This record gives sequence, structure tokens and C-alpha cells, in this order.
Amino acid sequence: MTTTALPAYDDAVARYEPVIGLETHVELGTATKMFCGCRTEFGAEPNTQVCPVCLGLPGALPVANRAAIEATIRIGLALNCDIASWCRMARKNYFYPDMPKNFQTSQYDEPLCVEGYVDVEVDGKEYRIGIERVHLEEDTGKSLHVGGATGRIHGATESLVDYNRAGIPLVEIVTKPVPGIGALAPEVAKAYVAELRDIIRSLGVSDVRMEQGSLRCDVNTSLNKPGEEWGTRTETKNVNSLRSVERAVRSEIIRQSGLLDDGVRIFQETRHFQETTGDTRPGRSKETATDYRYFPEPDLVPIAPDAAWVAELKAALPERPSVKRARLAEQWGISATDMQSVANAGAVELIEETIAAGASPAGARKWWMGELARRANETGVELSAVGATPAQVAALQKLVDEGKLNDKLARQVLEGVVAGEGDPAAVMSARGLGVVSDTGALTAAVDEAIAANPDIAAKVRDGKVAAAGALVGAVMKTTRGQADAKTVRELILERLGAA
Repeated sequence: MTTTALPAYDDAVARYEPVIGLETHVELGTATKMFCGCRTEFGAEPNTQVCPVCLGLPGALPVANRAAIEATIRIGLALNCDIASWCRMARKNYFYPDMPKNFQTSQYDEPLCVEGYVDVEVDGKEYRIGIERVHLEEDTGKSLHVGGATGRIHGATESLVDYNRAGIPLVEIVTKPVPGIGALAPEVAKAYVAELRDIIRSLGVSDVRMEQGSLRCDVNTSLNKPGEEWGTRTETKNVNSLRSVERAVRSEIIRQSGLLDDGVRIFQETRHFQETTGDTRPGRSKETATDYRYFPEPDLVPIAPDAAWVAELKAALPERPSVKRARLAEQWGISATDMQSVANAGAVELIEETIAAGASPAGARKWWMGELARRANETGVELSAVGATPAQVAALQKLVDEGKLNDKLARQVLEGVVAGEGDPAAVMSARGLGVVSDTGALTAAVDEAIAANPDIAAKVRDGKVAAAGALVGAVMKTTRGQADAKTVRELILERLGAA
């Protein structure tokens, strides 16, 4: 049952208090899988990176990947967690085509990392997101549904399974419920995932590329009336971009509030976010821990990290992203608020790499936070996937600094770069967009502008040189913005005897 008219978001959060929680899965960038020696390269031919262990064939025995355990401990330490001195793996039983063993080797009541937190800032206010647990498990395979319009099983004519991903080390990071954030719930959820991504990327343990599935987020959302117990949560599965995390929370708040307004009970279920429509669709009823029938994994020994080793890993942690942002803000000469906007846009590393490629901080920030951010918003993609690289942006700014492009022409060149036409210099040449500063080529356009605007020319002759701006504009229009404005002004004043 659904409502005929969904409420506005502001109305929904005025009547109900949202509580969110996030379960984030991170594929680790190890060379081999969690319990076998199979490779983990993304994009390999289907079912070419498999063996008896990750296919769950009879008699195959697993051996834990030390590098994956170390990476998980480092993630836990970076998230301010306590590291268990002893824990073990468990079998989580459920039956899907992409689970070759018919169970997943995971952790249940004895996770490797517990009781951490992450601080995020939204609208100038800091929010602490509690981390309940960080545990290590193995990823599943991947089901491919073909013959349908949506890529989902409904309407497909056949389903295929690729087991290359099965057994890749997977870290699950589970937050505690996050109440008390009101209307900012979608923004807080997005900020948390962005901060988590930055932290993990800084550790070098995963490329955390949401578009490739190496970072996947399940978003839990519930509503309750002020002063009442928390409501029943739904879990929106496998949200694959920062923008979609925000949209999924917002959509669920609107949907659930509409149901509650109509007196309809919310059921605990999984849902799927629809990128095209911006809403969620039902998946399946949500299992509980009892349904999974956990029991200790009999084929693996417990994990008992040595305290000295953990201390050594903690001492070697890199600079925290929040500390790095404060340092970069000072270096770039921008405020903490401006840096937060850069971080929220996912542009910190992009601007940093653009500066390293030779651009000034102001120039790099101008393009990433201006034209490129606008394009990313219009197309609904992450800024890093907009189609331009830091090196290309630095090259574009260099052409501007050298006077070969002005900002208007540079935007046209950038359009070509994003469209895949090549690097800035090649696009500028192919499109004929360079600034014209040759006085001989500009003289005719200047004389034409003077002849067409005698009243303005007379004012300039009488000493009102500010009026020359209108003539400069006329020349720029004639030359499609390619004339060098400074050269044009000098020519105008010279021709009118006002130089």
C-alpha cells in the first residue's frame, strides 16, 4: 500500500525524527583473495580467477590472508576502534547463486575491531558517528541478469554468475544508530561515507571506487515521532555513489513519512535505490542473525593480533584526512568553510593533484569547484568521473596563464576535453580557440567597432577612456571572444588618440 501523494521533505522532517545507520563494505586491494591464492584484478574475463577454495569444492581448505588482516586492523585503528586480542571467523549461511559455498566466511559475535567513531562536519556543525564494529569477511560472486531492460532479475531471460569476485577480502564497517540529526540526515550520511572513503584511501588499502563496487554502502533509515521509540528500519542496499547515499536517505524519509501519515506499518525489509527515479523499490524481507545460523568456522584458527604489532601499525598510520584538510586550507589560503565545501564535493585530492601538476591553488580550485562541479551535478556523476584529469586541468590553466586562452575560451576547451577530444592544447588547436593578440589581425575589427559606434568613439576622444569598454566588447563579439582584450583596448585608445 502506498500513499497517493508523498509529502514534501521539509514537512516529513517537521513531523518525524529520522535515525540512520550505515553498513559500508570495502573491497581490500590485496593481490590475492582472502582464503586462497587467486588473483583479484578487476575486469578479468568471467570465472578465470577461481580455484577449488573460492569455489567451495569438497575437500578444499582455506588459509587466511595476513595482508587482509593487517589492512583491517589499520582501518580499525584509523576509525579509533579497539582491536580485539582474540577473535575468530564464523560461517554465515544463506543461499544465493553468487555464493559458491552456500555460506560466507565472515565474523559474528567476535569482530576484529569495535567501539570506534568518525567525526564529520555539516553546515558548520560537527557530528560524531559511532562505529559499532569493523569486521573481515569474503565477498560474493556477481550475478548478471540479461535479456531485460533494467539489468535486474525481473524481466530477464537468463542469469549468469561470475565468481571472480567470490573470496575477495571484504571489510564491513557498521555504524551505531545515528539519531538527533533531523533534516540534515541525508547530508550527514553523505558526509560520513565521504570521510570514510578519504580515510581508507589515505591508508592505501583499497581504491574505494564506488563505481566499480570496491566501496558499497547499505543505508538504514527509520522514522519516529518526537519522544517516541525508534521506528522500524529499512535497509537500502548497495548504494553506489555519494550523491546516491544522500538521495536514498531523503527518498526513504519521504516514503516512510507518507506511509506513517496513512497509518501504514513500516516492515523491516531491504530496498533498492533507483538511480533514474531517485526513489527506492522493495527487495526482500530482512533476515535476522538467527536466520543466518552463524557458527564458528571450523577450518580456520582464531585471529590473535600481537599487541606490539598493533602498536606498530598504529604508530605508522598516515596523516588523518581532517588534519590534512586543515593543513591544505592554510597552504591554499582558503577558509575552513571553503575547504569543507571542497571536501563535500570530493575535490581535495583532485585539486591537490592539479596543483602538483603545476597549477596555482586558486586556478585549480576555480575549475574543479566551478565548471567541472557544475558538469558533475548536471550529469549526476562523481567529480572524479566527470571526464577531466588533474593533469589536463593544470594544462588548461597554464594556457590561460600564458595568455593563449581567456576564461571564456578555456571553458569551451574544457568542454572538448570532457567530451574526450584530447588534451587542452589539442582541443584548442582543433577547435581554433586560441586568443588572437596579433595587432594586424585585430586592427580591422577595432576600426569596424569604432565606425559602428561613433558616439562612444567621440566620448573616448574627449578623454572618457572608460567608455572604451563598450568598444572592447564589440570587438570581442565580432571575434567570438578570441581577441586579447588588453591588446584590443590598447589599439582602440591608440586609434582614437586617447593612449
